[in-house]
Amino acid sequence: MSDTEREIEVIVRDNERIDDLQYKGLRLIQNPESFCFGIDAVLLANYAKASAKDTVMDLCTGNGVIPILMSGKTKASGLIGVEIQEESADLAIRSVKLNALQDRVSIINEDIRKLPEHYPKGSVDVITCNPPYMIESHGLRNEADSKTIARHEIMCTLEDVAATAAALLKTGGMFYMIHRPFRLTEIMVTLNRYKLEPKRMRLVYPYVDKEPSMVLIEAKRDARSRITVEKPLIVYERSGEYTQELMDFYNGKA
Repeated sequence: MSDTEREIEVIVRDNERIDDLQYKGLRLIQNPESFCFGIDAVLLANYAKASAKDTVMDLCTGNGVIPILMSGKTKASGLIGVEIQEESADLAIRSVKLNALQDRVSIINEDIRKLPEHYPKGSVDVITCNPPYMIESHGLRNEADSKTIARHEIMCTLEDVAATAAALLKTGGMFYMIHRPFRLTEIMVTLNRYKLEPKRMRLVYPYVDKEPSMVLIEAKRDARSRITVEKPLIVYERSGEYTQELMDFYNGKA
């Protein structure tokens, strides 16, 4: 048995699997019985920007897919993932070890609302977030299992995300989020209230002739009001295959 096989044997538990992120050999441990990452995480990891000197914090990190992807897509020296669910945080911690990223990526099992108690105001350069999209009463809900918590605003609301980002970001710091267009008015009002000024926005369409299903937003702490609305991002060709731009996201050419 090779050293790699021994490592995997120790890290991976029952009902878990290792998924290839198809980028620079990065891998992720997932449990199909709980919430697994989707294309929204890949889009956000590509949309966010960070330099080598930046401290990057990912709120609602789940199994850590965004900081792990950003470790390959940016030169950021410090990436922090914050996740309230212990099981998901444990998956993220083990995925960090699986990729030997302990020197760049750290995972914190914490409620994002408590972060301002532990981190100085204005101590973070970049914050990303792929938050729960659905308001608590919207859509079908089961008991508060990991999937429901990841999808519905049970333990974390849009207001919580904006308040925490505003408290931790330095002046001029950048905030990146992916969300649903049906809440776009609420998103803009909330970000503005917390002095996170939207600077870029890109709507994501499943097909060119369908309504947008996601929206990518870049906001800047304490910036002047001016936003650039970028060209639409189309996910699928009519044949059902990914568009070339989506393929470029996955293979790192974007």
